[in-house]
Amino acid sequence: MHLSDIIRFYSNTKVQSAILALARGREIVTRFNDKVGKRPDSLIYEDDIVQLARRGATSFHASMERWKNPLLLRQDIKKKELDELRTGWDLIFDIDSRHLEYSKICANLICDAIEFHGIKNYSVKFSGGTGFHIGIPFESFPREINGQETRLLFPEGARIIAGYIRDMIKSQLAEQILQFEDGDIKKILKRTGKKFDEVVAGGELDPYKLLDIDTVAISSRHLFRMPYTFNEKTWLVSIPIRKKDILSFDKKSAEYRNVEVNLGFLDRFKVNEAKQLFIQAFDWKMNQDVKNEIKELNGDFEIPKEAIPKEFFPPCIKNIYKGLEDGRKRALFILINFLRSVGWDFESIKKEVFEWNKHNPEPLRESYINSQLNWHKKVKGSYLPPGCKNQNYYLDLGICTPDKTCEKIKNPVVYPFKKMKRMRRK
Repeated sequence: MHLSDIIRFYSNTKVQSAILALARGREIVTRFNDKVGKRPDSLIYEDDIVQLARRGATSFHASMERWKNPLLLRQDIKKKELDELRTGWDLIFDIDSRHLEYSKICANLICDAIEFHGIKNYSVKFSGGTGFHIGIPFESFPREINGQETRLLFPEGARIIAGYIRDMIKSQLAEQILQFEDGDIKKILKRTGKKFDEVVAGGELDPYKLLDIDTVAISSRHLFRMPYTFNEKTWLVSIPIRKKDILSFDKKSAEYRNVEVNLGFLDRFKVNEAKQLFIQAFDWKMNQDVKNEIKELNGDFEIPKEAIPKEFFPPCIKNIYKGLEDGRKRALFILINFLRSVGWDFESIKKEVFEWNKHNPEPLRESYINSQLNWHKKVKGSYLPPGCKNQNYYLDLGICTPDKTCEKIKNPVVYPFKKMKRMRRK
C-alpha cells in the first residue's frame, strides 16, 4: 500500500468526521504498519488524523471503555483509579474467524439475538479481515444491574454477555454452517484444514472449533479497530454495514477506492433498551451454579423425558398462572423456560402459555407470544428460568411467596426435583 494512497484516504473529511465521532472520551492508539504508537493518546481535531497519516499512520484503534480523561491512564494504574476515570463502556462482539462465510453466519445470528432482546440501536462493522464487530453503545445500558453501577462492570460484564450470546446461538450456528456446506462435513474439513475429531464432539458439530466470539481477550483498556481505518494484513478498510447486508457482504466494498462513508459505528442513541439483555445474561451466569445444584440432586441436568405435572410446581409459577397486571413479558420468559426445563414439549407449552395469557387483565399480543415461542424452539439445549434471588423477576413481579422448600433452592426449576425426590423417599 502506497503512503500517498493512505494519506489521500485519510484526507477525506467524511472519513475524518466518522473517526473523530467515535474518538470522543476514548483512549486512541495509532498503528504505523507493524509498529504501535504511544499509549495513552487521543484524537481531538480532524486534522490530527491526516497529520498522523503523513507520519506513516496506517490505522487507528479505540478503547471499548470511555474515560473522563484518557490521557491520565498509565501502565501501572490500579483498578480503583480505573473505576474512577471510567465513565462507561460499549459492548462489542468480536467474531474471530479465518473464514469470512462462517463469520457472516455468526454475525447475522448475533444480530438476531440482540434484536430478540428488544435492542434496535446497534452497529455492525466489517473488521477489514475475515470477521465482524457488532456494537451496542453504553447509552443503551441500564444504570445498575444487581445493585452495581453498570459503568463499573468492565470487563466482567462484557465477558458475561458475550458468553451468554455465544451459548444462546451455538446450536443455530452449527446448523447454519452445515446448511451452508450442504450438510457435508467433508466440505467443512476441507475449508478449515481440520480433522473430524477436532470439530465434532458427541456426534454434533461444535461451531466454536471453527470460529469464536472473543470473550477471553476482553480486558481493561481493550482496543478495537476504528471504523474507516485500514487493516494492515489485507489493506481493506473496516467499514460499517447494515444488518440486512451481512450475508451478501462482498470484500470489494471494503477496498479503499470503493468505500462510501454513509454509516456510523456505535452512534450514541440515548435509549435504555439493553436492560433485558443484561438481566438475562447475568442470570444465565448465575444459573451455571444452579445446574451444579441439580446435578447433586439428580445427576447431570437433563430435561426430563416425561413432563413434570403442575402439582410439583413452585409457588412463584403457580402465582404466574393467576395472571398479572404488570411484567407479563418477564412472566412469559419465566414460564417458557420453566416448562421447557421440566420436560414439557413445545405444543404443550404453546397451549399452556396461551391459556395463561387469558388470565392476564391485559393479555399480551398473540404475535409477541408466537415470536418468543419460535425463538425458544430454535434454540437447542436447556435454558433455566431466572434465579430466585434475581430482583428483576420474582420480587419485582410480586409472585415470590416462598414455602419451606423454597428456602433451600436457588432456582424455581430445582423445586420439582426436590419435591419428587422427597416423594420417592416416602
